[in-house]
Formats: sequence, C-alpha cells, structure tokens
Amino acid sequence: MQTGYILLFLIFPIFVEGCCQGNGQRKKTGLQRDATHQHYRAVEGEMFMMPCNKSVNRHMDVMCSRTGEGADGTSFVCGRGFPAEAKHSGKYACSGSELFFQLQVVERSEISLGCIQSEENSIDLTVDQGGEVPCPGFNCSNNTHVIWYKGNKAVSEQKRSWCQTGGTLHLCQVNKLHTGVYFCDRQIIDQGVNWTFRRAVNVTVVPAEASKSPNIIYPNGNITEEVELGQPHTLNCTVHFDFEKDFSREVLWYMNYGSNTETLLPMEPQQRNKTFTVYVVIRKAIIKQVTPEHLNNRYTCITSNIVGNSTGTIELKEKIKVKWPSLVGYPIASLLLVAGLGIVLHVKWLEIQLIYRSHFQHGKHHGDEKEFDVFLSYVWSLPSAEVMGVSTLSSQRGPDTDEEACSSCMDPLNTEEGKSTQRPLEVVLPQVLEDRWGYRLCLLERDVVPGGAYTNDVVLAIQRSQMLICLLSADYLSNSNAVFVLESGVQALLQDSTLKLLLIWTSRASASLIQPDSPLPTLVQRALKVLPSLDWTSGKPARATSNFWRSLKKAMPHQKVKLVSLMQNQKHFILT
Repeated sequence: MQTGYILLFLIFPIFVEGCCQGNGQRKKTGLQRDATHQHYRAVEGEMFMMPCNKSVNRHMDVMCSRTGEGADGTSFVCGRGFPAEAKHSGKYACSGSELFFQLQVVERSEISLGCIQSEENSIDLTVDQGGEVPCPGFNCSNNTHVIWYKGNKAVSEQKRSWCQTGGTLHLCQVNKLHTGVYFCDRQIIDQGVNWTFRRAVNVTVVPAEASKSPNIIYPNGNITEEVELGQPHTLNCTVHFDFEKDFSREVLWYMNYGSNTETLLPMEPQQRNKTFTVYVVIRKAIIKQVTPEHLNNRYTCITSNIVGNSTGTIELKEKIKVKWPSLVGYPIASLLLVAGLGIVLHVKWLEIQLIYRSHFQHGKHHGDEKEFDVFLSYVWSLPSAEVMGVSTLSSQRGPDTDEEACSSCMDPLNTEEGKSTQRPLEVVLPQVLEDRWGYRLCLLERDVVPGGAYTNDVVLAIQRSQMLICLLSADYLSNSNAVFVLESGVQALLQDSTLKLLLIWTSRASASLIQPDSPLPTLVQRALKVLPSLDWTSGKPARATSNFWRSLKKAMPHQKVKLVSLMQNQKHFILT
C-alpha cells in the first residue's frame, strides 16, 4: 500500500511536467462558434461576454441587441465583458452577422442543484511559477469537456505554455500577461436543449511574497540633518516593502528609541504607492519648533514585515546661518570692484601711461644714438633778460659727485654779483648743466638753425635728446610756442620709452593764478598733474637750494652723449 502511494507521488509531477512540455492541447472541440443559433447560461453577478462570430471583422464593434418579447433596447458589444444580471435574460441578434443566441441568467443559489463545493471566481497566481485555474462548478456536472477562453479568444489558440487536466487550466509559467478574466465553457442539456454554461474566473498575477526585511531608503543608516532653531522641521522616512497579499504595514517615528525616554512622535498619515513588486511608504513626523533640546535627541524610523525589522536614525545639528548680505554682497562687491577698476583704467589711462613711462620705464640706449643730453625749454622773463648780460661763469668742468656738484653749482649764487642780481633759474640752469656738469644742451635760440619749420625743428630736437626739461612759469604757460614744446615732449614720451621728461616750477603759485588767452591742451593739463617735477624759488635758504640741485642731479641721464652732434658743430661754426 505504501508502495502505491509512493508511485502515485512520483507519477503525478511527471504527468504535469509532461503536460506543460507538450504545450497543452491544441485541438479545438466542443461548441462550434460559427453556429447561428446558440444558447448561453450565465450566473448572476459574474462577468459575461457575448460571443463573436468568427466571420465578423474583429476590428469593428458588433452590437448584439435584445429582440422578441421584452425587448427594451438592451444591447452589448460582442467580445466585451459585463456583469450579468437577471434582467439581461432574453434573445439577442448581432448586427452584421447571422448570429442569434439566447441568454439565460440564473441565480447563484440555483446552480448547485444539490452539489456542494467551494467555488473560486477570483484566483491569485504567483509570477514566474506554475499556476492552476479551476473551472467553477465543474464537479457538479457529468460533462467533463471544458473549453477555456481568455477574453474572446480560446486559450488553445494562444501561444502560451499551458495544459488542461479535467476542468483545471494549468499555466506552466505565470507572467503578468496572464492577468485577466478567463471563461470556462462546458455543455449541459436541459429539457432537450444544449446549453453552453459559461463561468468566469478573475485571475490576478502577483509577485512572490516578501523574502527580505523592509528597505529604508531614507534615512539610510545614521544620518545628520541641519536645522534652524525656532523653525519647524519635517522628518521624512521612505520605505520599500516587498509584495504582501494583505499589506497593512505601518512606519513609525520614535524619539530616543530603545531608551528609557522613548517617545512616539506626532506623525502625518502615511502615503502609500504600489508598483508590481514593491509598496512605497512615506511617513513624516513634524517638529513644530526646533529647540536646543531637540539637538540632543536621536530620531528613529522603524518598521517591519513578515521577515524582520528595519530602522534608520536621524540626529539634528544647528545650521550655520549664512547672512544673505555676505553671500550676495561679496560677488557684487567683486563685480563692482572690477567694473570700477575698468572705469578708472579707461578714464585715467593716459595718466597711468605717463606715470609708468616717467618713473618705471627707461629704455637702454647708447650715447652715440642721441646728439643732446638735455633739451631745455624755457621762456625769458624780464628779470632774466636783464641779468643775462652780466652773468659769466667759467667753462671749466667741475666734479660730478652729488656733494661736489651741489657745492660748485652754488658758487654763482654766492658771489657778490649773484647776490645783487638774484639771478633766475633760466640764467643759472643752462650754465650749471653745460659748464659745470658737462651735459650737452639743446637750446632753441642757440642750436636750431633759423628759417626752418618751427614745429619740425622742435620735434626733431626732442627726438635727438635724452631728456626734456621744461622750466614752468606763468610766462611759459602763456606762450603758445613753449606750450607746444611741452605738448610735443609728452607725445614723444608716450611713443619713445627712452625719453625722460622733467618739469621744474620756477613760480608754481603765480602760474596757478594766470589764465592764458587760450586754454591749455587737454593732454598738457593732464600731464602737468602726474609728470615728475621739482620746485625752485630764488631766495630760499642754502640748504633748500642744495636739496634742489641734488634732486636734479639724480634725475639727469646716467650716460652722456659721446659725439658732438651736427647741430653742435653748426653752433661752434656760427660762434666763430
């Protein structure tokens, strides 16, 4: 006997496996769907679908309308399911075909006819596994022949792995496409009439039951959140649950979970979303106002399922406030600074060039490239002209050191004749530079041949000189020729990095009060503010005068011209 049971258990799996491997029945038997007159019986409350004649175009909706006695305009589309009701019983004709059938809807209590069995009209099948769909009421009939349909198409006509044993449909491997309403048709004879008894089974494909504990997406492990004191804060917990048939899991928030001060936090209703395999649950806890005490607590999100528990914790720390003025101010201040520098450079570009070329850039040159050391520009004032006739100095050269140069250059001013006349700088400076310090000067009234173009002579003389010195006074700034020399020198300085330019104010105060007949050129006005300058005032103490000569000596060219220029030769020729 035990051997018989063992053989039965061994043979049944082989039979089912062979059923699936044989791809099920493909032979269509039973009701001929093309028959023009059919009788259908349905159970009240179950889904029913009007059959469609195979000769009808399936891309068109075929209406089946009630006819004969009791016709009340009821109509249905063949191939489209609807819940059967007792009032639907009657005769129907389908448009566009010769299909006529009679529908009889019976109460569920009438179908047992003394047969007691549990009927399942809804079945859940697990994906990727085998499944069985039983035909309701199959054991209450002597007719064991059953034809299965999914929708309006016979299962035998569908390319899926299935098989049938008795009144049960076996699906070899369930997938999501198997979800839907299945109909099992079996034949019964009642009072000499062949009826097709159609029963409906609603099949739902579900994933496998949970195999792991819930997955807390956030907070994942132990994390820290920044909060602002005095402000509300929301704690969020997002959890993924594996599928459960009757899902009713809850996510909870605790403060100091597992300690003696454990507290359940006030929470909002949890939000739940479902995909095919996962339930996504979101639960929020609200802290209405964050206080320093909240920073010392730990907040735990906890949940569980049939497999186990899962937790995630959050700790709070005070957020360092960043003042908006600082956050926004720094970039704006940097932008304004760059814009301001750009504007200054644009407006003061001339002054910047003059300062740079005057103080920081002097090109290298050899003395033989220039004919003069200094181009001296001045305007004779009346006192200067009077003393010119009595000023005579020795032409011998003196020492070149600063101390000796200053001492020797002061000698003309200390003579009795110098004291009586108080000779101006226009008289003294050419003699000191040329006779005492040995520089070759270019003086317009002496070294430029008369009869030429004045402007060309001035520009050429400046180009041939290492340095331009202008003795500024009220008379100088009122003289258009002198101003032209100064303007030409400034232009030459902007073009020639080897030229040096020095301004010596002989009477700065009186020059500031004078108003020339024609205003000074803009280039000259801007250059007067930034070019290197010295101040000279006759009658100053000897120490102040000595400082002037010492500063002038430092500003002079370091190398003197080596050859006598053509203009110098011409000067000596004229003098002889």
